[in-house]
Amino acid sequence: MQIEFGKRWLSRIVVALAVSAVYLYGYPSATISYFVVDLLHVATGIVLTFLLVFYALRLLRGESLLARMGWSALAAGGVLGIVLIKIGTPLRLKPWLYAHIALCVVGVLFLAASWVFSKGWLGEGILGRGLGFAALTVLAAGIAAGTWWTREVAWKNANRISNPLMPAETMDGEGDGPQGKFFPSSAQTKHGGNIPSKYFMKSDACQRCHADIYKQWDSSMHHFSSFNNQWYRKSIEYMQDVAGVRSSKWCAGCHDPALLYSGLFDTPIKQIVDRPEARAGLGCLMCHSIVQVKSTMGQGDFFLEYPKLHELAASENPFVRKLHDFVVRLNPEPHRRTFLKPFMRADTAEFCSSCHKVHLDVPVNHYRWIRGFNEYDNWQASGVSGQGARAFYYPKAPMNCADCHMPQVPSGDDGNVNGLVHSHRFPGANTAVPTANQDQAQYEFAKKFLQDKQLSVDIFAISPAGKVTSAPVRSGAGAPEISTTFAVGEESDISVPKGPAGEVRAITAPIDRTDAAVRRGDDARVDVVVRTRKVGHFFPGGTVDAFDVWLELQATDEKGQVIFWSGKVEDDGKGPVEPGAHFYRSLQIDGHGNPVNKRNAWATRSVVYVHLIPPGAADTAHFRLHIPENAGDKITLHARLNYRKFSWFNTHFSFAGVEAGNTTLDAQVAAPAAAPPNPTTTPDYDDRKWAFNGDISRVSGKLKAIPDLPITTVAEDTKTLRVLPRGAAIPQPKIVSAKEDWTRWNDYGIGLFLQGDLKMAAAAFEKITEADPQNPDGWTNIGRALLQEGDTAGARKVLEKSLAINPQLARTNYFYARALKEDGDYDGAMTHLHVVLAQFPRDRVVRNELGRVLFLEKRYADAVKEFEQTLSIDPEDLQAHYNLMLCYNGLGDDAKANEHKARYLRFKADESAQAVTGPYRQTHPEDNNERQAIHEHVSVALAPAQTKKPNVARAPAQNMTGERARPGGSK
Repeated sequence: MQIEFGKRWLSRIVVALAVSAVYLYGYPSATISYFVVDLLHVATGIVLTFLLVFYALRLLRGESLLARMGWSALAAGGVLGIVLIKIGTPLRLKPWLYAHIALCVVGVLFLAASWVFSKGWLGEGILGRGLGFAALTVLAAGIAAGTWWTREVAWKNANRISNPLMPAETMDGEGDGPQGKFFPSSAQTKHGGNIPSKYFMKSDACQRCHADIYKQWDSSMHHFSSFNNQWYRKSIEYMQDVAGVRSSKWCAGCHDPALLYSGLFDTPIKQIVDRPEARAGLGCLMCHSIVQVKSTMGQGDFFLEYPKLHELAASENPFVRKLHDFVVRLNPEPHRRTFLKPFMRADTAEFCSSCHKVHLDVPVNHYRWIRGFNEYDNWQASGVSGQGARAFYYPKAPMNCADCHMPQVPSGDDGNVNGLVHSHRFPGANTAVPTANQDQAQYEFAKKFLQDKQLSVDIFAISPAGKVTSAPVRSGAGAPEISTTFAVGEESDISVPKGPAGEVRAITAPIDRTDAAVRRGDDARVDVVVRTRKVGHFFPGGTVDAFDVWLELQATDEKGQVIFWSGKVEDDGKGPVEPGAHFYRSLQIDGHGNPVNKRNAWATRSVVYVHLIPPGAADTAHFRLHIPENAGDKITLHARLNYRKFSWFNTHFSFAGVEAGNTTLDAQVAAPAAAPPNPTTTPDYDDRKWAFNGDISRVSGKLKAIPDLPITTVAEDTKTLRVLPRGAAIPQPKIVSAKEDWTRWNDYGIGLFLQGDLKMAAAAFEKITEADPQNPDGWTNIGRALLQEGDTAGARKVLEKSLAINPQLARTNYFYARALKEDGDYDGAMTHLHVVLAQFPRDRVVRNELGRVLFLEKRYADAVKEFEQTLSIDPEDLQAHYNLMLCYNGLGDDAKANEHKARYLRFKADESAQAVTGPYRQTHPEDNNERQAIHEHVSVALAPAQTKKPNVARAPAQNMTGERARPGGSK
């Protein structure tokens, strides 16, 4: 009797455990109900295990074989479950969790079969019982599969990032709109209200389980994204003084969560800058509380969710904390689902785009829509992403943001996979903040990242210098039409200048293979190639109006004389870079032609030039070298690609900048509200002069002084030239085309091509075909240059040679399709475009090209489908909106045509804005020179007897204080 009573209760417990197990496995969530069921499952499992042990002999003695096997499997599963209660179920122990589940499922299956057999429902025959057991097995498998699908597949499908096909007509339609708490940031909260600031300030609670990750984050730039970063602090203080507090929320959505989402950001930052919330930065719970990314349009375009149960983790009560940690270690899945959504892994780049891509519009800049910095689009369209068909190079394997900026590092933290976690130092190029924080480890980490063969420098060619000329900026169809302060790369098919194709010059190259020589008294042009190798976006990236990034070339002879120096830094390497250097940056100006150099991108009204290097591409810089009569017999050329995180002006302004004549910036902005506005300062322009003598005792960071920022040599190269007497014969051009040098010739040609020097680029690409006729890239790139020049017949001829070598090469098929379209062969063009799209379905330029061909064939409905595919990748694609406007006009749908017309007009460039650059360029000839598509750089003025110690081959690497040995001399 006692045995039967015990069996009934054991059976009820088994049923309860089975039902709760299905719920716990299939529907994990960080809720009180789940929390309670989890604990009940544990407690009930312990009870069952001890009962089974207590009743084991008596149970097994009178049971059938199936029942004995079932109770034994349950007992084993229970014992294993008790072990798991002790050790937890982190990822590395997941196999033991599944062993526990498997043993219990088998046990329940055998017990269920035994119970059914005991009722006689299936008869006494072996066949009937066998079929019954099979049916129970299928039922169990079906329940398991359905539960797994709900847990894994449905969860992942519900947490992906997708774009709307129609972006907002104005910024007022973004985020919560003008009435929203966080506008003009696009960020929103799920419940529509504020989130307590303390929620974003509890990162230290995470280190109980993630000590390594916490330590990495503690020095990272995410931690120093807010007002604990003096550069950011000054930019927001300045913005609020000039443009108001409301517009600065545009920045706060991604930089200042503890202030913005709690409502504190409504107060001017100068009044609360010393509060802990102002110095919290981007803590763990900022990124990991994003539950939906609404699009890849950036601007903080996400939803945040405030999980109430976080208060258990951050509780000051030790019992509550221990109970929370126990449940998380026992079953980490609800915790993981709360803070690690599937899109963070599956759509990593799209997730990052929510903050690493921005645009400005009227509520921010009082002007119009302008693209700001944008790491996502050029990555997505490049070969690096595996989505760009037209790239000059295809990588061995696609890479996303985390591959470079969150590499896997060894760790024993909970959540590690095979002993590895993704680094939360977020390696990048910021050497400035660690300098101000006197954080040597983080500085060395950033320096190592910069110097990890991200780019290469190659002093490649030399030729006789011609007349001092510069090719003008191309106009017309060659100019990017989208309104942007950033570069436009392979996400656009019109990014390459069109116009005069240049001329073929006689060169000597490669310099190191040709024993190149120059003659005293002559001028020579030196071509230096800079190539992006491990960079997945434009170089440099980020806020490219604020950095000093430049290519330096120095020439010395064996006597130690410095005979050429472009890119010299004043004040022995501590001052500004000489203005005639070859810069990589975006030079923007405000409405009065003042340079935008205070991180005041909201004041941008025009762009003088944008000079960045696309991913997987190159830049070819030209230097005009004069060989003096007193030069030695050998000249050493040394080129360096230099990186200083913030420009000299921006650093001095950020730490000590005040209006000239005042001692504090507050002095000129503390006027009564009724006072007339300062005519020298509006949101459109700032005509004030600045001095750098402000109070530095309260600046953010450990260093209470203007930091001397380190200059990092990212890449460098050295070549030598023989020097001939003035009366010697003119050195003849010499070219060596070696098969192993094909990428050097390709890079040289790419740099020329991107400048619009098409004939010289084609000549460089021809050297590839001469060295290796079976390399299709040489023929493809010649065809690309000819196509850009307008020679479709010549382009088709060489592209056919490439296709004969590799008929499936996507980039060749694309350019061949372009040639066919230009010649009116629309069917042929579409055939080749489909070949491309079969390999690269997310190349939006190819989609647009196919849509355009369909439009030309008046297949408007089919064209609409292609352009909508483009908008699913980038809702702000200018060409797609323009062509959809035309398509809907053709279909007679005026309403939709006008919708796309409104977006086209919103995103397209303001053609009149370039007029603002005229006076600036007249007074800044060096910047006007850099603006030209093809230009040369000359040396700074050098003292006649300037010498350099012969044994110093290069300046040593900088240290934390920014000291760097440099040759002497003055301009």
